[in-house]
Amino acid sequence: MKHLPSAARQARIRERFAEQPGVSISRLAREFGVSGMTIRRDLAALEAKSHIQRTHGGAVLTERMILEFDYRERRERNRRAKQAIAVEARKLVRPGMRLILDTGTTTLELACLLRDGENLTIITPSLAVASELQHAAGVEVILLGGVIHRGSPDLTGPVTEHCLELFSADIAFQGAEGIGADGSIYNIDLRLARVDKLMRKVARASCVLADHTKIGTTALARSGSLADVDYFITDRAAPADALKRFARMGVKIITASAERSAQSEVRGQRSEVGGRKSRISTTLLTQNP
Repeated sequence: MKHLPSAARQARIRERFAEQPGVSISRLAREFGVSGMTIRRDLAALEAKSHIQRTHGGAVLTERMILEFDYRERRERNRRAKQAIAVEARKLVRPGMRLILDTGTTTLELACLLRDGENLTIITPSLAVASELQHAAGVEVILLGGVIHRGSPDLTGPVTEHCLELFSADIAFQGAEGIGADGSIYNIDLRLARVDKLMRKVARASCVLADHTKIGTTALARSGSLADVDYFITDRAAPADALKRFARMGVKIITASAERSAQSEVRGQRSEVGGRKSRISTTLLTQNP
């Protein structure tokens, strides 16, 4: 392997530990073409940052880093479809709105598109969403309290529910772990399901964001039905028969094209003038049929 700067090599070492816990110093030295002493210095630097815990002859990722890699993997899964769905969801947002964004990875993609928002208020239990929007000039972020959900950067529990009841919103945007054949909305955790249900209660309208892989699947906790929702946005790979069934429940179905989203993103990048805000605006404008 070509010699890398120390920071890049350490990042790759973290990835190797995610792929193969306990990989040895000698093997890392061979892979990166450096001495064992250099790898030991890299491990010492990573341990000082709490990224790894050293063991005899090697190291393992800390729990913090295991969770980070797990969340990153979930975010990357079907990411193009998620981004296309987020583009369609962004079209529902108008200046001055109060929005609730839940803890889903598709809602996080929507948060990325709201950085250029005008006079928006975002209410969220997601640490990731709050971090994404904390420096957005036209966005006020209200981070709900609660207990950190093990395995992801989310807040949940009775405190989160109590905080939600203090607010009202125009639209609640929510992800889903699964959408059953009968239109039931599922989550992996009972506490998260209760929070999602309450989000819909305090918002004038609600919108579920879920790519085609979620349709026809179930999870532990049922939080409601698409019959309770105003909008359901999915990608064009979603089965047509399921969408027809869901439409009969009264929910408005919006399908997003991942291919068009990718093409418009390229056009937006080519015409970038004036930084990130200009690029996002161009991307959205080119989605119009």
